[in-house]
Amino acid sequence: MVKPLAFKGDKRTKKRRAPPVEDSPSVEKKARSSADDVQGDDSWVTADTPGDIGGPVVIILPSKPPSCIACDAEGQVFVSRLENMVEEDPTTAEPHDMRQVWVANRIAGTDNIALKGHHGRYLSCNHVGMFSALTEAMSPEESLTCIASPDSLGTFSIQTQREKFISVTDDGKDIRGDAESISFNTTVRIRMQARFKPKLKADKELKAKERISRKELEEAVGRKLDDEEVRRLKKARVQGDYHEALLLVKVKGKHDKYS
Repeated sequence: MVKPLAFKGDKRTKKRRAPPVEDSPSVEKKARSSADDVQGDDSWVTADTPGDIGGPVVIILPSKPPSCIACDAEGQVFVSRLENMVEEDPTTAEPHDMRQVWVANRIAGTDNIALKGHHGRYLSCNHVGMFSALTEAMSPEESLTCIASPDSLGTFSIQTQREKFISVTDDGKDIRGDAESISFNTTVRIRMQARFKPKLKADKELKAKERISRKELEEAVGRKLDDEEVRRLKKARVQGDYHEALLLVKVKGKHDKYS
């Protein structure tokens, strides 16, 4: 196309650009909002299996009153009383002090975990069963194995690499890492943030994908939909091919319009 002549000093007229057309902004915004809700769920739930354990956790000891493993900024590990729970029920416990929270990290190539304290150092157990949280890097002394209890869902025994178990003393005032076998004193519960629990996270993401109304789908397509089209698009959202299905429905609508 031949452009008109332009001279020095002439004011250039800017062409107005059409605003970008978004494909159903309300649907996309709601989808993003649902995903954010899943990622931002900081409620506390109980780990059911060793595979659940990850992210921020609280290791609840079998003591009365309920307590957990904690550490201070100097790396000293101690038993800390739990305060946030319903009627002294440890299955509802939540931390009230950052010193009670550990971050569970999976050790590559194994089923083991390492627990990092609030101060960035790892929980470790020495050869005499004493705990500390002083090391900045993982070694065999920081590697722990969570063994699910066969008798009670949601309880575990934590084993060190010396094949000893973490236990609480009978008076509930101290923890050791030299128990020879699994017992009541070695049985712990692990509370974790819901957003890190694999099954719960998957269920919430699935529900978030399913949560879309007929009106929103019709806004995305730009016309009224029949029942079969609505079912097809909702199913596509769950299966992950929503945009492809949306395009097919749009194309079908254009063909029907001009046929």
